[in-house]
This record gives sequence, C-alpha cells and structure tokens, in this order.
Amino acid sequence: MRAERIVKLRAVSVIACLVFATLSSAETVIPNRLINYPAFAADVIKAESVRESHRLTEDQFLREMTQPKVVILDARSTGKFKIRHLKGAVNLSFSDFTADELAKIIPAKDSKILIYCNNNFLGSPSTFPEKNRAASLNLSTFVTLMTYGYTNVYELGPLIDVRTSKLQFEGQELSGR
Repeated sequence: MRAERIVKLRAVSVIACLVFATLSSAETVIPNRLINYPAFAADVIKAESVRESHRLTEDQFLREMTQPKVVILDARSTGKFKIRHLKGAVNLSFSDFTADELAKIIPAKDSKILIYCNNNFLGSPSTFPEKNRAASLNLSTFVTLMTYGYTNVYELGPLIDVRTSKLQFEGQELSGR
C-alpha cells in the first residue's frame, strides 16, 4: 500500500513539474504586436466552415471566370506566374499581401475572387510544383483573404492535368519565350 502511494506521489510530482514547465515557458513568450497566432488559429477555424462550400469544380470555375467583375487571383510567385497562369488571372504573390496591395487589384471586399494554386495542376512541374498538402497555397490564400475582410472567395477544387484541362493558360511556357 505504501509503495503504491509513493508511485502515485511520484506521478503527481512529474505531472506538476510538466505543468509548471509549460506555464513557465508560456510566460517567456517574446512579444510582437504585429503577430497574433491565436487570431490566426481562429481565422483558420472560421474559414474552414466556409471553404468547403466555396470549392468549385473545373466547369463551375470556368463559368464563374466569365462573370463580370470577377477577379482571378494567382498568389504564386511572379516568376511562376510569368511562365504559366490561367488566362485572365492577376498576380499578387502571397508574400506581398497587404491591405493596400490587395485593394489595388480587388475593387471591393465583396468582389467575387477565384483562386487556384500549384496543387490544382499536374503536367507542368516547372510552373506548378507540388507542395505539401498541408502547405497548399490555396489554404493560406483563402484564410488570408478572409482575414483581410474579403467575403466572396472561391477556390478551384480538383487536381487537373494541364494537358487535358478545359481551362485556358497563357504565359512564356506557351508562347515559346
């Protein structure tokens, strides 16, 4: 009985040490008023409830592309965009997203925005290199646009071969430059 009690006390001591260590490390957070992880995590959860109903098939995406005032946003690097992108798309690299830069290419917060990324296309690895699924640019772009207040964001859903796609592409890779 006594040995069992000692084991329990040791277990409680270990747990208490772990809790204390966790609390201590939480107190040593390095402050930065321009970074807010809890707000980011909340935005991801908020976007999750909207995103699935805002994913489009290739045919739906094609139809939406023809609507007036639709913005087709390519958030890949400028270099990849120049080589190959969807016809009619505008480019703003994800790393350049700011309220001012977004406002230059998206006229209003309720503008319909269509997004796509590397992980939507096969058959052109130099322009659409496969990313880790959890690091897909569509995910970050969707959440960030919502964080900036854009309310009408839609994402190309499927994985499509560029050689058989109904979507039209343009860029240096296709023009021979």
